[in-house]
Amino acid sequence: MFGIDAAELVLILVLGVVLFGPEKLPEFSRKAARVFVAVRDIANNAQNQLRTELGPEYADLKLQDLNPKTFVAKQFKDEIAAIDEARRDLMAAGQSIKDEATAATAAVKGATAPDDEAEEPAIEGDEDQAKLFFAPPPSAPFDPEAT
Repeated sequence: MFGIDAAELVLILVLGVVLFGPEKLPEFSRKAARVFVAVRDIANNAQNQLRTELGPEYADLKLQDLNPKTFVAKQFKDEIAAIDEARRDLMAAGQSIKDEATAATAAVKGATAPDDEAEEPAIEGDEDQAKLFFAPPPSAPFDPEAT
């Protein structure tokens, strides 16, 4: 009901009997029911008044919709649906691109597989020169007094 378990309801009833006694308990329960109905009527009247003042575009407004997060989601659900559809399309396109890239990589590896008969390309010049050419440049010396 209101987040009250059966055990909690029994505990409330036992406390009511102990505090008010069995003679006054029916009277207090009737008063509590009247208060509950009055509060519910006040809430319904406020909700109806809010609907009439906001106009026909908010005719289906509920009190739960006044939470900013749900209010925005309800008002922009078409835009959110369009964004979700675009996201799904982009995910599908990304997956197809990934599949095509995998297929192209496999095709390139298959086309450029080294043959046993093919000769190694000869490097002109000394191997040490090639290492120097492709080596990263030396870093600058560290100066602790530099600012």
